[in-house]
Amino acid sequence: MGERIKLTAADGFTFNAYRAEPSRPAKAAVVVIQEVWGLNRWVRSDVDRYAAEGYVAIAPAIMDRVELGYESEDYGQSGFAKIGALMKAFKQETLLPDVEAAVKNVAATGKVGITGYCFGGRAAWLAANAGLGLSAASGYYGGGVPNYIDLAPKIPLEMHYGEKDTGIPSDQIAALRKKHPSVPIFMYPAEHGFCNRDREDHYDARSAHLANARTLEFFAQHLF
Repeated sequence: MGERIKLTAADGFTFNAYRAEPSRPAKAAVVVIQEVWGLNRWVRSDVDRYAAEGYVAIAPAIMDRVELGYESEDYGQSGFAKIGALMKAFKQETLLPDVEAAVKNVAATGKVGITGYCFGGRAAWLAANAGLGLSAASGYYGGGVPNYIDLAPKIPLEMHYGEKDTGIPSDQIAALRKKHPSVPIFMYPAEHGFCNRDREDHYDARSAHLANARTLEFFAQHLF
């Protein structure tokens, strides 16, 4: 359904993206921010899913700043070792400019929302606090979000976390709720990465379906 395209950030850096168009007139647009495995099969399928729901959808290859063209389906030990090296080299200050390039690419459609998973969940939180021309954000199991707890969202924002996520302790979620009582934070009986169908050891179909439905409802409320 989608196609691979190129984006250019404000600093002139050109990088990869995956964009999909709906088969009917678009309702709005959604930017999908990857997990740390790049524009892999599952992220592209998620872009296609939003297109099937009537959105113009795009996923920018955020890791291209570190390794151009990087994408992986290796969810095992060697894959995590590679990710560790990439994250050490990743420069946080490049994140929002690359997100903004994706937003601008689809902005002619109408209002733009953002969603993301893991690394992308944190990106969604930061983007919601930066504005960037976005109208709503729905982030999934964003690690490191508590490091930015003092930021105040500029747009409607919701978050989704797994109760069994050992990497994001429950006390961090409680702190987020206390600091931002107006931000809906949903919990699911699932592990980290519960939406990724390619991670058989973490995927939780029931939780993923419920979370996705909530995001679609949230976007329908704020993007139409």
